[in-house]
Amino acid sequence: MSSTPNGSEAMSADGEQMGPGNINGPGGQADTLEYIVRGSGPLGSSVVLPCYTETPLVTEKLKVVWRRTDSDTLVHLYQDGESRPEEQQQDYHDRAHFFTQHGNFSLRLENVRAEDKGVYICKVYSQQVSDKILVEIKDVEYLLVSGSEESISASVGEDVTLNCSVDSHIKPEHIKEVSWKKADEDEYILVLLYQNNETQSDSSDEQYRDRAEFLTDEKQNFSLRLKSVRTEDKGVYMCQVFAGGLSANATVVLKILGFSVSHIMVLILCITASGSALLLYWLVYSNPEDEGVFLVKT
Repeated sequence: MSSTPNGSEAMSADGEQMGPGNINGPGGQADTLEYIVRGSGPLGSSVVLPCYTETPLVTEKLKVVWRRTDSDTLVHLYQDGESRPEEQQQDYHDRAHFFTQHGNFSLRLENVRAEDKGVYICKVYSQQVSDKILVEIKDVEYLLVSGSEESISASVGEDVTLNCSVDSHIKPEHIKEVSWKKADEDEYILVLLYQNNETQSDSSDEQYRDRAEFLTDEKQNFSLRLKSVRTEDKGVYMCQVFAGGLSANATVVLKILGFSVSHIMVLILCITASGSALLLYWLVYSNPEDEGVFLVKT
């Protein structure tokens, strides 16, 4: 195998090793390069699909066309000495660029998406050569973890949910590990751990044991439910996911607002009850004569 411009391995469809810049001569059969894109976090990674000629070509009257073979979608067009972005299919606008130097017509595809997977064909037309090459994005491996963009607020004693959703080509049952941790100065406290397809509750830090659980309503939802929130629970929480050799994380900020309404009502009732008890005590045990109250005997 040889290395493509950005370090990925490439090979022909029949397994024959190929060097960069290998395009068949006029009338020859096109080769297919297989390409796997790996990325974590927001897909947004870039990939270079190679397309070379063995000898430099004069750019005058040169035409280079990149298309998808499954839909004949125009990905990029170079004609009359310049790129023609107005001819691109909208999905590739501002994402597909290529080089026109020294016989290099490779396509740089930015912000790779899962739907970019497929076979691409590069066709080069000039007075010196007319040829094509097929390049395949065989797979797009991705792992995207999303939390909450805004901070989450909760009152003492309430239950709160910290969001963590996973978007990946990997099936949920093949996710290796999901952990929730709370930042504590220079270290992280383990709140809850999912490993080997089950929750490892015993691994939780003592202060979160029996108070933290995963939501199980969706297979790719690893949101954390924290019960009976305490003042010391405020802070930054991180949801980290490991799957298929990739890792990604998202953070959520939890703010504590104070006591909940229910707790305040209970406190008021307690105070009221205490006041009533004191009044009753005074009425029962106080000396009426001390208060200037005279009883009339009949």
